[in-house]
Parts: sequence; C-alpha cells; structure tokens
Amino acid sequence: MPTTTEVNPQHEPSHIPMWMGLCFFLAIAAFFLWQEHSAHMLGVLPYLLLLACPIIHLFMHRGHGRHERGDAGQERHMHQR
Repeated sequence: MPTTTEVNPQHEPSHIPMWMGLCFFLAIAAFFLWQEHSAHMLGVLPYLLLLACPIIHLFMHRGHGRHERGDAGQERHMHQR
C-alpha cells in the first residue's frame, strides 16, 4: 500500500516533457547557427524573398476555378426578378 511520503517519479517537478526539451535544444542550435553563420544566412534572404513570390501566388489563387457556383447563383437571382 503506497504511503503519502512516497514520491511518484512521473510527477516530479524536474521532469521536463519531451517537446519542451526539443524546443530548448532547437533554440540553442538556432542561436549558435546565427552566431557562426549570420553572414551566410543574411546573404540568402533576397533569394528567399524571390522564392516566396511564387509560393504566395499559389496560395492567393487557391479559390480560382470555382466560378461556376457564383455564376449559377447570379442567374437564378436574375430569373426570380
């Protein structure tokens, strides 16, 4: 029978969840990457902007090709008048 003085190892305050440890590791890795390679990363920014243009274009034209519903609704509305 467990007593109240026993400590449950799963509920210890020092137990860090896996995702929090991963985020901490990635933050440290990003810091050191920035410190050592900031000139390289800043040199890539213009190319990232150029790459972002077609990607944004694809997302902005996502709704095209669905004009049939809008036109059919307008025709029904005009026939009702």
